[in-house]
Amino acid sequence: MPTTSGTAAPPAGQGGAAPRRAAETALLDPREQRRRERLSRRYRRDIRWSPYAFIAPFFLFFAAFGLFPLLYTGWAALHRVELTDPTHMEWAGMHNFSRLWDDEFFWNALQNTFTIGVISTVPQLVMALGLAHLLNYKLRGSMFFRVAILTPYATSVAAATLVFVLLFGRDYGMVNWALDAIGIDPIDWQNGTWTSQLAVSTIVIWRWTGYNALIYLAAMQAVPGDLYESAALDGASRWQQFVHVTIPSLRPTILFTVVVSTIGATQLFGEPLLFNGSAGATGGADHQFQTLGLYMYEQGWVNLHLGRASAIAWTMFLILLLIAAVNWLVSRRLRKSQ
Repeated sequence: MPTTSGTAAPPAGQGGAAPRRAAETALLDPREQRRRERLSRRYRRDIRWSPYAFIAPFFLFFAAFGLFPLLYTGWAALHRVELTDPTHMEWAGMHNFSRLWDDEFFWNALQNTFTIGVISTVPQLVMALGLAHLLNYKLRGSMFFRVAILTPYATSVAAATLVFVLLFGRDYGMVNWALDAIGIDPIDWQNGTWTSQLAVSTIVIWRWTGYNALIYLAAMQAVPGDLYESAALDGASRWQQFVHVTIPSLRPTILFTVVVSTIGATQLFGEPLLFNGSAGATGGADHQFQTLGLYMYEQGWVNLHLGRASAIAWTMFLILLLIAAVNWLVSRRLRKSQ
């Protein structure tokens, strides 16, 4: 049947929208057609390139504040350069790296970093695992406890360290007061080797235990409940369920927290710096708790040897790469064993 305009209607089932649009476009003047074509091309370009524009700021900031400093410190590590005149560089090759092998202060800082890392990481993760296990059960006010254990993580490093300096004070510290109450003589926490490292590790444990506990808690809640029900039907106690069900299910998460805590211990800086008070970056009178981060800071910003500090920074970077390689090998073996 003819339409009111005198043209035949398109057959049913064949569709008439596209021919109608083509006809409407043909009726437009050339200027309007060009405008619509430009808008169409602009729309296609927007769809194609806008995702790259959205992620471009991250790469720009990373290149400016991450990649460039990394490459620049690598270049500076190959030169003799002082912080007072950073533009004057004298080629030194691998001298800044080779001198570290004969530097007793570097090996002392490396040993202190390892010791503090072990003392802080092992108790921290064990306590975090226990707290997560307790919070995994239905407790009254569990949300309050979850927020409470995360509070130390949100606390400033400076504020937390200054509080612990008061707690570990030799003459009026609360820790020595408690020890004196049970008949133990006061301890000079800052000037002893093991005591100072234990005190610094206590700050790290206090700050990061709750954070790791929440990571473990999230992983525990992802464990299927059928495993616990089957273990309970077999007569397993809660402790046996924790050892034989929870721990094996958390192996990847435990490995992740071990690696992250190890990296954090390698970069430890704020706690030992502030625990030393006004003595600066020496890490105590005998460098007894000077970490690699403190030693790098001392060389670069106290002794003004920017080339040496850059070599220490790249040595720390290589250590972190080694840790990442060990993590990859262990995780690969864990995946094969499952």
